[in-house]
Amino acid sequence: MLTDSEKALARAVLIHGPIARSALTTRLGLSPASLTRLAKPFLDRGLLIELDDSGDGSVGRPVRPLDVAPGIGTFVGVKLTGEALHAVSTDVRAGLLDTVSRDLDSHKPADVAAAIAAALDDLGVAEPSGVGVSLGGSVRDGMVEFAPFLGWEEVPFAALLEGTLGAPVSLENDLVALAEAERWFGLGRGIPGFTVITMGAGVGYGLVVHGEVVRSREAGLGLGGHLPLSANGPVCHMGHRGCAEAMLSSGSIAGQVSASLQRPVDYDEALALAEGGHPAARAVVDAAAVALGRFVALAANMTLQPATVLAGEGIGLFAVAEDQVRAAIAADRDPRADPIELYVDDSGFTAWARGAAAIAIQAAVERIRFD
Repeated sequence: MLTDSEKALARAVLIHGPIARSALTTRLGLSPASLTRLAKPFLDRGLLIELDDSGDGSVGRPVRPLDVAPGIGTFVGVKLTGEALHAVSTDVRAGLLDTVSRDLDSHKPADVAAAIAAALDDLGVAEPSGVGVSLGGSVRDGMVEFAPFLGWEEVPFAALLEGTLGAPVSLENDLVALAEAERWFGLGRGIPGFTVITMGAGVGYGLVVHGEVVRSREAGLGLGGHLPLSANGPVCHMGHRGCAEAMLSSGSIAGQVSASLQRPVDYDEALALAEGGHPAARAVVDAAAVALGRFVALAANMTLQPATVLAGEGIGLFAVAEDQVRAAIAADRDPRADPIELYVDDSGFTAWARGAAAIAIQAAVERIRFD
């Protein structure tokens, strides 16, 4: 098992590489001699490489940055919903290689495992270095405590899937996994603290503080989805008026526009109608935009983290109503406070699946042995 210092080195090079040794010693608080000692087994085993000499403009020895070895692993990330699975293959830095989606004809755990195995075949990944699976619900030590969209309770899915695939499997709540991907490889890389707000079939909320994702059993309860945002908004399925789910979920927005037009409208059409200036659709989308702005400001005010990553398959709302979102943020934010930096991940379901791949990559770092 790696020491804490070795893990810190592996993470630093993986996240920030190629990176000069001088930058590593500063980042990790190590002496040059200690860094040389820590890096040697990684270099000897071909996990890290030294790049060609390059000058950094200073006088002295040329700089030989450290980086992860190319092609050292292929990872798969799978996001499960109630209707489908969305899978990606990535490199060791969660760089996207390929994507595939498959409908779920059954929620039986064995059938879902078989569908994931078929997705790996579709991706052409016969021997993954690791597989990550994320889902909406509570997850603990490879066990799905409950997943409402799948109807699962106390399902040991990681072990079941490992038996099916013959590869290491990591299981995580989807919002935690997404936050980890943004922290290590995405829009939050290098930001010590930020919130994550997702929109889609539901509304999610995650938090990064001091460079670490806040992990809790309650992450799978969807508590952020029921924050009150509008006193006059619609009612969610749990009876909360104007909560985040009622104001921001794609189903609620589509339902409100459908009711106004007296015909079925899906989420994409609702946004298109609003963008085209349809009064009823515009009113619904503008109210949702104000609610999103309030959510962003509330998250920043309560956590003291003035940066937010917006993501999820429902992120199209922001593109249609960005001005309203930003105005609502400003209205609920003290003008003397730091301005909130917004980062928008518009990759939809790919972002969720890439989050699952990120947790598989993190687990692979933990499995490195020098015995």
